[in-house]
Amino acid sequence: MAIFQVEGGRRLHGEITPQGAKNEALQILCATLLTPERISVRNVPQILDVLHLIELLGKMGVEVDHPSEDTYTFRARDLDFDYIRSEDYRRRCARLRGSVMLIGPMLARYGVGFISKPGGDKIGRRRLDTHFLGFRKLGAEFNFDAGEEFFTVEGKTLRGTYMLLDEASVTGTANLIMAAVLTPGTTTLYNAACEPYIQQLCRMLNRMGARISGCASNLLTIEGVESLGGTEHTLLPDMIEVGSFIGMAAMTQSELTLKNVSYDDLGIIPAQFARMGIRFEQRGDDIYIPQQDHYSIETFIDGSIMTIADAPWPGLTPDLLSIFLVVATQAKGAVLIHQKMFESRLFFVDKLIDMGAQIILCDPHRATVIGHDHRIRLRATRMTSPDIRAGVALLIAAMSAEGRSTIQNIEQIDRGYKDIDGRLNALGARIVRMDDCR
Repeated sequence: MAIFQVEGGRRLHGEITPQGAKNEALQILCATLLTPERISVRNVPQILDVLHLIELLGKMGVEVDHPSEDTYTFRARDLDFDYIRSEDYRRRCARLRGSVMLIGPMLARYGVGFISKPGGDKIGRRRLDTHFLGFRKLGAEFNFDAGEEFFTVEGKTLRGTYMLLDEASVTGTANLIMAAVLTPGTTTLYNAACEPYIQQLCRMLNRMGARISGCASNLLTIEGVESLGGTEHTLLPDMIEVGSFIGMAAMTQSELTLKNVSYDDLGIIPAQFARMGIRFEQRGDDIYIPQQDHYSIETFIDGSIMTIADAPWPGLTPDLLSIFLVVATQAKGAVLIHQKMFESRLFFVDKLIDMGAQIILCDPHRATVIGHDHRIRLRATRMTSPDIRAGVALLIAAMSAEGRSTIQNIEQIDRGYKDIDGRLNALGARIVRMDDCR
């Protein structure tokens, strides 16, 4: 197991370009199963979750080429269903949350889909009901082997229908879109997720010959077609990385320029950081963050404490709440962080409290943070990364702390951030990756 040793108190300076969006990549890669034609995908992030999915697609029989560092081509002429029923397939699916989105394309094209219970972050319950209730609405039969923890979905005679999703699940919406594009008739998805990554998926599928209307809204209409062709697609920059770097610049009192962020696709994220008192400038499609020794959290108009909460798009993505929480520890003022979606995502705050942060964990979903205003620096300590986003939040805390911190279980960080130590060291950080020799 590898660890990071982080020397805190170093200011960063320079330019950094966000990687391709992880969450979009997982959807787009699964969508390559919908056609026997070639699909080329650019700006693919070289991170563990994405690389594991690419490897899995290759094992399933997809022809995968890697012509350049961030470009892959896929051609799913046919699938190896003997492998898909194998123990190795189950094992690989079980360690990857995004594998659940393989079912929709398989069901649409082959009339059957198999998946083991997906893995991923241990951040609380992540229901799959939206996916399977939707498949049933289309006419598929669903079976779950509790002993093997293996899902089977069969539907040789699917038919388009109206469905009201029980929650605006991003992966659920993506899965049902991919199942519906080749399903005869018209499928209507109400209460659909409308994140930029869903919009990107719809645009790509439409270029392939699908008929999807209502993109960017929570009401999607999908007219089924007989087949889809190939296309080329470029992934958006990862908005979570953009937010992480903004927070990192504020915490370390650094001057940074974030290049090619696709500013118009960031939604409410920049405005929310502005309410934290963080100054920045939009320069074309870049974000310039000046060195800032202090930043003050706004209050609401009536003077009450600021609340930052996650919400379905265009609300604030839950993946950034860990970042906002750690940034608040050195702000002037107080804020209530309300993580509505996942009940285990705030449990990393005990590490920050050990570092000297003033945080009250009110319940599994809410934490009140009283900022130090950089008058008191956090203390270095030894900590463990529980999930991808909390791991980066702890990394940011360690970079601003006094002394040398150790972060264990950094494989969690590697799942979502490409070469994060090398990229930050190039800006002036001092992060050493080494084996844990305890």
